[in-house]
Amino acid sequence: MNRRAFSTTLLAAASLTSFSGMAAAPAPARNIVLLHGLFADGSCWSEVISRLQAVGLNVTAVQNPLTTLPEAVASAQRVLDRQDGPTVLVGHSFSGMIVTEAGVHPNVSSLVYVAARAPDAGEDYTALAKTYPTPPASAGIVFDGDEGRLSEAAFLRDFASDLPEAQAKMLYAVQEPFHKALLTGRTTHAAWRSKPSFYAVSTEDRTINPDLERFMAKRMGAKTIEVKSGHLSLISHPNEITRLILEAAGERA
Repeated sequence: MNRRAFSTTLLAAASLTSFSGMAAAPAPARNIVLLHGLFADGSCWSEVISRLQAVGLNVTAVQNPLTTLPEAVASAQRVLDRQDGPTVLVGHSFSGMIVTEAGVHPNVSSLVYVAARAPDAGEDYTALAKTYPTPPASAGIVFDGDEGRLSEAAFLRDFASDLPEAQAKMLYAVQEPFHKALLTGRTTHAAWRSKPSFYAVSTEDRTINPDLERFMAKRMGAKTIEVKSGHLSLISHPNEITRLILEAAGERA
């Protein structure tokens, strides 16, 4: 199936989403770089990866070290350096911080945020988040020294809330702990101020407040879709997320 045919097929998912916002027309891109957030690894993008590869796009999922923000940004920048042309940079959850910082890379043609943080340059994201009701998952974070993770109960109930239990437990088994220092980092750039941006809001999110997601999407002027999903829309609704990435790559059905 060619790209255009696959894009048309994905339009059937539109009935499950609502659209708002205006994004500048992105440059056509054949490269997609995917970033994961906390409590996860690069495999969480598997459902989206297979769909993007099916239409001939070059896809790389970065393994976020989950140590410090500068180290996480550097891991993304090394992958971006290897891309051979315009690249869509996509981030889920915490990795929106990385998208916002690393997205100024010259190879990046557009940005996609999936239920993701989207701070302004120098902004205290934690303070911003506190202006909205605290999502349930926050209470489930436990620390072993400097390493944080989600309890199994919180992971299944709040992080992977709309996935089958067996699948959620598999994801829990590969959960990678994050370092406390990661949460103290602040971006020095806001790539969304200069790059076409797209945002997928998860309306049933229990990890990031959906109204906070809407605020960030509106502030950046992103083309926005709303998916009736928990936090892991990239797994539970891969067609909708793939469709948004294809649009960010300049695909038009």
